[in-house]
Amino acid sequence: MDVTTCISKIIEKRKPLAQKIEGVEGNLKNLSAALHKLEERRNYLSTEVDDSAVIGRLNSIDFSHIQLAIASELAALTKLKNRFSRDTLNIGVVGRARQGKSRLLQSLTGLSAAEIPDGDRQHCTGVRSTIQHNPNVDTYGEVWFHTERSFLDEVIAPYYEQLRLGAKPLTVEEFANKPLPPLPQDIPGYAEPGAMYEHLKRYYSQFSQYRHLLRETSPQTIPKHQIREYVAQDTTDGKRIFFNFLAVKEVKIKCTFPNADVGKIALVDMPGLGDTGLGDEARLIKALGNEIDFVLFVRMPKSAGDYWADVDVKLYDAARSALVDLPINLWSFMVLNQTHFESNNGDNLKNCQDLFETIEEKYITVEKCLITNCANSQETNQLLDTILNYLTKNIDALDQKYSSASQKRLVEIYESVNVILSKAKIVLPKDSEDDYSETEELFSELFGNNDSGWWKDIALGLQELRVQLWYQRQVPDEEFYEGVITAIENCEQNKGILSSENALQEINNRIMISSAFRAYPDYQDELRVLISHKFLSLDENLKRLIELVKNQVVNVFKSKGNLSVLSEAEGSDFFAEIANIIPERLAKLKSGFHILADFQLSYRGFILPRIRQH
Repeated sequence: MDVTTCISKIIEKRKPLAQKIEGVEGNLKNLSAALHKLEERRNYLSTEVDDSAVIGRLNSIDFSHIQLAIASELAALTKLKNRFSRDTLNIGVVGRARQGKSRLLQSLTGLSAAEIPDGDRQHCTGVRSTIQHNPNVDTYGEVWFHTERSFLDEVIAPYYEQLRLGAKPLTVEEFANKPLPPLPQDIPGYAEPGAMYEHLKRYYSQFSQYRHLLRETSPQTIPKHQIREYVAQDTTDGKRIFFNFLAVKEVKIKCTFPNADVGKIALVDMPGLGDTGLGDEARLIKALGNEIDFVLFVRMPKSAGDYWADVDVKLYDAARSALVDLPINLWSFMVLNQTHFESNNGDNLKNCQDLFETIEEKYITVEKCLITNCANSQETNQLLDTILNYLTKNIDALDQKYSSASQKRLVEIYESVNVILSKAKIVLPKDSEDDYSETEELFSELFGNNDSGWWKDIALGLQELRVQLWYQRQVPDEEFYEGVITAIENCEQNKGILSSENALQEINNRIMISSAFRAYPDYQDELRVLISHKFLSLDENLKRLIELVKNQVVNVFKSKGNLSVLSEAEGSDFFAEIANIIPERLAKLKSGFHILADFQLSYRGFILPRIRQH
């Protein structure tokens, strides 16, 4: 299967998972609402009872940690849903400024410096750009602008907080018309706060140049020749006359890659870190966590001598923190950008080799470290092929690893809820009709009833399966049928005493010795044992049939009941895992799942009694 087809299948396979996550999100939100009601009930009872012991037990029930866990998990599920909802596999290109990221992207996409800014002087890329392969289209861009609110909250406010400038502006008019507060004299540091303040001054002094864009509708489609005006800080000859990027959140560029067989992929160009603009690192972490499937670190060693510096380690650690559930070494490569003697950097091959050999000493762990000339389209396309081959072979396992971490936390939330309910059961009145009605109402709110919701869906699903199995009961199972025929043929080949050449003589001899009344039962027992052993091979066939039906029941629980969030197992293992997480106080429910897990249709219980009748 070619790479394009593989990537398409990966994307198609992810979409149903995103839909399942939406169901889990809904269940978590309902659980949170139910816990709020339970907490309100607890607070009400605390004011109604006079028994200090009861009040103490009521107050010991802590809802806050579960609500925090639910909120945290909803945020994690949003990341997971975004990952599975994407129409492309996204490769993020990450590195400090002046490392050759832009040259690498130009080589891979066929775009020029007019669309992907590069340069040999100051920082040139000012905005995150996503470059998507779209066969047979003329290159164009889509621009997403900040709103006035997001501009103040996400761009300006962090400067006021970090530099201790006092009250943040509440409107863009206030930001534009009031003088900037002076930089406090007692702020720690000197050069770094001063440089940050200069960044803020640029936003302030040039505000009139880009203010109108904060009211533009997003996205705005722009032609190829205008892309640089929205992503770059300077012109191709280095003049810093562009300010549109100060109002831009993101730019998406659609173009046809030179290598047309790459399929549905997108390259995400992250602005180089190392400048003193606030929020760069936070935006990098957010983008990696929400939008990236694979990270390509780019590092260009200096030809005069270089080493892994603290800034390299800091960058790696920042990227590593983006997804705690998925270690970044499993979804990243390091590219050491090789330059030749005619380049501005000179020949750095030896320095590339030095960094290649010492990368592990700095605990910068990646799946592969490669030396590649980022300005050479042939080498960069080989690099891209290597990345795509790795992704097509490993992305399913990576997705599973990422998902399983969330599933584990969901089970922990479920267990924590059971602990709270166990405490509540001891405290709250047991025989109150009002409590029963409230519990019934809460159950209906969470799981529905015979008319709608989870309970109806799963009940109908099981009923449909029962009808389906009822109609199939007269349909022979081919594999089991072949097993029976094989057992009969084995009996025909070895009939015990009846297979002997002198069977009649041997039977008569035994009758003469022990009488017919003794010989006949003896031979009957021998033949019964012989036949029993011949049919013993059906045991595995019977177990397979039962496991098949169990899997059909499991599919109903997963598809209609969303129980896959509690267990990804199949057949008997699924019922056993669910039984293990059901609390002891729900003894009948727990026992029911254990019965389903342990039930077997064996040869000894199903067929052997029929043989012994004869």
